[in-house]
Amino acid sequence: MATLKDIAKLAEVSPTTVSRVLNQDETMVVSQEIKMKIFKIAHELKYVSPRMRHLQEKEKMVIGVADWNIVRPDRLNVQLASLSCIADSLSPKIKIEFVRMDREVPGRYDGIIAFGCFTEEEMEYLCLQSIAIIFINSNDQDYKYDSIVMDFDRGIRESLEYLVNKRQYRSVGYIGGLYEKGEVRIGYRRLNCVRETFAQYGCLDEKNVFIGEMSKENGYLLAKKAMSSGHLPEALILGSDEIAEGAIEAFQEQGLRSPKDLAIVIYEDIKTLESKWENFTRVQMFPDIVWETAIKLLLEQIQKQRTDSMKIFLPGKLKLGESA
Repeated sequence: MATLKDIAKLAEVSPTTVSRVLNQDETMVVSQEIKMKIFKIAHELKYVSPRMRHLQEKEKMVIGVADWNIVRPDRLNVQLASLSCIADSLSPKIKIEFVRMDREVPGRYDGIIAFGCFTEEEMEYLCLQSIAIIFINSNDQDYKYDSIVMDFDRGIRESLEYLVNKRQYRSVGYIGGLYEKGEVRIGYRRLNCVRETFAQYGCLDEKNVFIGEMSKENGYLLAKKAMSSGHLPEALILGSDEIAEGAIEAFQEQGLRSPKDLAIVIYEDIKTLESKWENFTRVQMFPDIVWETAIKLLLEQIQKQRTDSMKIFLPGKLKLGESA
């Protein structure tokens, strides 16, 4: 088990400096380069603080959720409200609080669940805030950290397998949203996957692909555009919960029924609102098993001092409902 002395020796500083840096003592005067060096060594040695090793019942563990690469900063992450129940079932003696992290404001966390691809600067930013990190659908290729990889393509493939081959709909379309601000780009990977998979199934028709801003309001407008285009497909995949909320509202205003008049599949990413359409057919990209696995891996790092990194692959899941 790594100690402060082990880190201090490799970083060529005193154990006191290491302790104060890892505890994010803001009164400590030390260069950013030294801080990063200490945290990198701590990560490499899988250091676990004495407080975490001996965490007692009723003590609180704080886990940060870095989701700014997959959820717009001006949107809620509704999933966070349900994570405490999952955590309680996995570690009933320890109170775990989940906090949505701010890309601009650093904090101090006992563990971090990080979603999406991060720049080198962002990786350093995360590493300076916690020793225990798990990345989900990230760009880490060196197995330095625990990671979960979701099979995005499978969810779309299962949808088309069901719509095209089993239900035999002759035309399938897509309504989706994109968001871009600075280095954050959301929805582009999903759109590429949709186009490639539609092409593989021989049902890609750009006239049936409607793209705009990622919002409920735009989902409504895109659905109106699809209906007025004169070539509304028999089945549609709606690219997010917000897009789905707006689009389904527009379809229902026009009296379209699902699946009788239009089959619908909702591509459900991390929830940003409470859906009114829970009974619809959906692709679940982050079902509870993803969060359960992420929390388990973090607890193993923090409490059991597991030293080997793990990479786990989980598929998106098609959940059949009343809309297709």
